[in-house]
Amino acid sequence: MRGLLNLIQTEFLKLRRRKFVWFMLSTSLIMPFLALLYFNYFGKKDIEPMQFYKMSAYGFTLFIILPIVLGMLCTMLMREENQYDMLKQLWIVPVSKMGYLLSKFFVVFVYSICFMLITAVASVIFSVIPGYVALEWGSILNLLEKCIIIGVLSAFVMLPILAIAASQKGYILPACVTLVYAFSGFILMSINAYLHPISSMALIVICNNDIPGVVLKQEMNIPFAFLCIGIWDIVALLLSNIALKRRK
Repeated sequence: MRGLLNLIQTEFLKLRRRKFVWFMLSTSLIMPFLALLYFNYFGKKDIEPMQFYKMSAYGFTLFIILPIVLGMLCTMLMREENQYDMLKQLWIVPVSKMGYLLSKFFVVFVYSICFMLITAVASVIFSVIPGYVALEWGSILNLLEKCIIIGVLSAFVMLPILAIAASQKGYILPACVTLVYAFSGFILMSINAYLHPISSMALIVICNNDIPGVVLKQEMNIPFAFLCIGIWDIVALLLSNIALKRRK
């Protein structure tokens, strides 16, 4: 356990040197800002809070922006050590294969939650201060709750990408797979949400049917959604463990 904590601490210390990682957090402002421009363009006032938050936090942020950002983060976390064969030195220490992967996952986990918390704060600021949405603590707490859920689940949803990044020395394949992975999750949402972790996560987020304009073509089954994410993660862990064992 102590060894895992040391690995996690080391990962966060290494992030301090990667300014681009911190710059990527600014992409959490994209959709809240676009939502502000959208409602400002049409001059709409007294907007339902969930209508604004649907665009600023539950739409493209969930399906596209956050998965791509986390995919880039996974690639960056793995690239340096893979490129310079630093894993051979880590195995001498020794460091367990799963401990090494879990330390990377924990960084993605914390980063994902921070990303969505910034999105939540920006959504409130860009909606309440200009007067488009009334200040309602119930709606804000609901937004915060959903953003935390998205942040937590997104880390698990992106575990397959982390596994792919762990098995590759380069960054081109993980980057390309990330794009395909994100957009396929968006597409499968309207076909069969239980085939893809991202679409399954979206079902979990909208399970209370409190987001306007969302119409599902299939029966909602939350256990199936968690099962989908779990199966993908288990397969990813097994494959990444095999890949890391071969890198001696």
